[in-house]
Amino acid sequence: MSHKTFISYKYSEARNLRNSIIDALGDDAIYYQGETSSSPDLSDTSTENIKKNLTDMMYGTSVTIVIISPNMKNSNWIDWEIEYSLKNITRKGRTSHTNGVVGVIMKFNGGYSWLKRTSTNGDGCTSSSYDESKVYSIINNNRFNQNPKKYSCDTCKTVNALTGSYIAYVEEETFLSDPQKYIDNAYDKSENDAAGYDLTKTR
Repeated sequence: MSHKTFISYKYSEARNLRNSIIDALGDDAIYYQGETSSSPDLSDTSTENIKKNLTDMMYGTSVTIVIISPNMKNSNWIDWEIEYSLKNITRKGRTSHTNGVVGVIMKFNGGYSWLKRTSTNGDGCTSSSYDESKVYSIINNNRFNQNPKKYSCDTCKTVNALTGSYIAYVEEETFLSDPQKYIDNAYDKSENDAAGYDLTKTR
């Protein structure tokens, strides 16, 4: 099933990945509601005008794809866009649904070690950890927030990479190979206003 999507990203470093995501969506790109390479440049307009344009694009979407890039925290808008995505917004008498959100980790300097560390636990399970200083608190606070937790391994208390967090992380190459799989996963978690997760909806 196709879902209306929005991509939140830092333009100066992630616009090529944004374009790759749109290309990977194939026919489903018609459901993409965000900026494209042909969108007008709003950088010299007022904050309120930018905000209006963003809300017009985001309202009515059901999944937000956040590109996790090395300097994303220098963006003026990404954390605001995530907050807007998670909230229930009433507009013209209609209240929006909480969006599903998926974080796509950008490949940088040939890999993902700028953010991700992988280790093998004593029981043989492989687990990943991430540098929380690289991303916004609203992302970190919606990681590992499944309630009740469902462990993939009861011994080392690891959780499923896609369902253990409301905002799952997916590496760029993995996401581009099957974007609909991860968009559907994010959407499924948003059903029933994200029941099963302790959501943090504010920055």
